[in-house]
Amino acid sequence: MTRISYLALGVLLPVALALPANVPRDLKVNQRQTGAPTNQERAQAVIDAFRLSWEGYYTYAFPGDELKPVTNESSNSRNQWGASAVDALSTALVMQQKDIVNQIIEHIPTINYGKTNSEVSLFETTIRYLGGMISGYDFLSGPLADLAENKANVDALLTQSQHLANNLSYAFETASGVPWNNLRFDTRSNDGSNNGLATVGTLVLEWVRLADLTGNRTYAALAEKAQSYLLAPSPSSSEPFPGLLGMGIDVKTGKFLDAEGGWVGGADSFYEYLIKMWIYDPERYSLYRDRWILAADSSIKHLASHPSSRPEVTFLAAYKGPKPDLVSQHLACFDGGNFILGGQVLGRQDYIDFGLELVNGCHETYTATATGIGPESFNWDPARVPADQAAFYNASGFSITNAGYQLRPEVIESFYYAYRATGDTKYQDWVWTAFQAVTANTRVGSGFSSISNVNVAGGGSFTDFQESFWFAEVLKYSYLTFADEAEWQVGKDGKNAWVFNTEAHPFKVYQG
Repeated sequence: MTRISYLALGVLLPVALALPANVPRDLKVNQRQTGAPTNQERAQAVIDAFRLSWEGYYTYAFPGDELKPVTNESSNSRNQWGASAVDALSTALVMQQKDIVNQIIEHIPTINYGKTNSEVSLFETTIRYLGGMISGYDFLSGPLADLAENKANVDALLTQSQHLANNLSYAFETASGVPWNNLRFDTRSNDGSNNGLATVGTLVLEWVRLADLTGNRTYAALAEKAQSYLLAPSPSSSEPFPGLLGMGIDVKTGKFLDAEGGWVGGADSFYEYLIKMWIYDPERYSLYRDRWILAADSSIKHLASHPSSRPEVTFLAAYKGPKPDLVSQHLACFDGGNFILGGQVLGRQDYIDFGLELVNGCHETYTATATGIGPESFNWDPARVPADQAAFYNASGFSITNAGYQLRPEVIESFYYAYRATGDTKYQDWVWTAFQAVTANTRVGSGFSSISNVNVAGGGSFTDFQESFWFAEVLKYSYLTFADEAEWQVGKDGKNAWVFNTEAHPFKVYQG
């Protein structure tokens, strides 16, 4: 399949090549044809990408979960409740795309959150659906209330959040209070497997916010009980470095089953939420702050690593027990942004500086590849560098272990935090360059698709899947980097009126 590139020399241009007749429309924006685009033009280009993605989804996949843009079909990996619609809501709101906002909030009251024929992930459902609806409610009952045409649809966001949480809540009915993650609503059962650090430790922000909005403390109590096992882990061997934990958790006892982990998938957002809970409410969640500091200090001391071929580059290693493992992932590249955020709110320049080092490292994973997009996973252990990647390792400081790109946001997310903390416009340029690379290489048919190989020209093949977090995260962080100041932007002075969940849905911080 011929790939279509519509980005040239930093300026978005109309697509000249033929596209399938059923493509809703092509990406266009009125820009100066010479010189660098302004921030306003860049922001508009991101809005155009959002609208194109939405039109493809709404035309060919809605109310399913995801668009398959190559074949113009629907995918339902998230229980057929309209994951892309709910995930897109908070981005449509901050972009103030009123027509799309109302399309989404007209749909949400029709969802039956008690019925699905497929397995329900407590974690994924919480961060996408529950997070998306709560964020929408915070916006539409607050600073963006004028975007809703029907007030009843705003009220339904909170009502539906309660319905969903009520249906999910049986997951916590275990001997320990650590929930099952993989649920079957039709039989109120689960798959019997143990849980994990991220899937247990990335519930508390959403469930506490729901409790605070509704006055029903049960929602918070369930998530806080589960979280308590992560704040005081047992056995002690599961904490190989202070604050850094294993990943497997026995649902029946709450005890950890291993001592492997890192700021990688399966563990990542647990560490993210420690500092974010303190931002949400510093009075109730001071212990969460202390545990984040412990984890951050251990990471700097024990996991900071520099490739032998590029010693000026910094990555965070994973670990197997007390031994660092020189591997990482695109997923882990949120770490720089999280260190920066922690440094800002704690008044710790050392954390900001270390976070900026990590941001630079993840930037290197983008600049080194043929597409300008970082790979799904990589390592910098010289003993594990394949012979055919030796030259690549010597030049870049890493070798690629999984070359795919699943429309992930983490590198752009950290660039956004770096810009907000420093005001250095080079980070805006990095976001723009990454946005251009991603859209140029993933644009196909009626939307944007994951690709198979970031290190070949054109990105290899399309997987025919447009992730819902493309709407929620990639396009939101890209847009906010160039958007005007607003109360929901991450604070430049360490003071935040809103805090983003791991799916980039902004919640109002607790105000009593």
